[in-house]
Amino acid sequence: MGFVRIARYTEGDDPVYGLVDADGKKIAEVSGDPFYQRIELTGKVTTVDEVRLLAPVIPRSKVIGIGRNYADHAAEMGNDVPDEPMMFLIPNTAVVGPGDPVVIPTKLTSEVHYEGELAVIIGRMCKDIEPEEAKKVIFGYTIANDVSARDLQRGDGQWARAKGMDTFCPLGPWIETDLDPQDVSIVTRRDGEVVQDGHSSDMVHGVAHLISHCSRAFTLLPGDVILTGTPAGVGPVVAGQRVDIEIDAIGTLSNPFVNAE
Repeated sequence: MGFVRIARYTEGDDPVYGLVDADGKKIAEVSGDPFYQRIELTGKVTTVDEVRLLAPVIPRSKVIGIGRNYADHAAEMGNDVPDEPMMFLIPNTAVVGPGDPVVIPTKLTSEVHYEGELAVIIGRMCKDIEPEEAKKVIFGYTIANDVSARDLQRGDGQWARAKGMDTFCPLGPWIETDLDPQDVSIVTRRDGEVVQDGHSSDMVHGVAHLISHCSRAFTLLPGDVILTGTPAGVGPVVAGQRVDIEIDAIGTLSNPFVNAE
């Protein structure tokens, strides 16, 4: 079977990495850390349904968000498109995996929105790279939900708390290493209803430009994640609802939303 996807998962023990087949049904365990070590097949193969998929990467360093990178989304929020990519940082403690609940801290916010996004995973340390070099440092792509507390976003005047709270950055279901990001569809469903239907070709700043721009401000490390922005159609989500984000050639990231106890 052909392997182009890398997953992180558990069968009840310590997390391991595995290679997922093109159909997304079988997973072959590997030894080693694909970001820092040579990986080798262990010979153990199981089905994806028999394991618990985890966030495909827990960034050792950082998650970089990009704001207002789709003109239609900027317009729906009443904002102009910035001349340069608008960057913000999300702590790695916000990252959760497919199927994990997004916990709404009801004592802090009453206006939480979903944001379906294509995410880029960095594979090599880099700094001050040119856009034409960006492809060399990409490990692969996954799906992200850039969950946002809009009331905190407005009230705080910056986005650290609004977008960085625990569980507010679901990633998954795996890393697709063979993907052309120029024109993939991004479809978000809330309880089965399509609420976002966009294409990466509508990004104001493309993936290569985003990586180059981020690398001028920050040294990018293996496992770092760059969220590339969300198309129009963002909206509220409340406890008891589920958000599914589907991207061409990657799969679907699905998470339920619950209230904090």
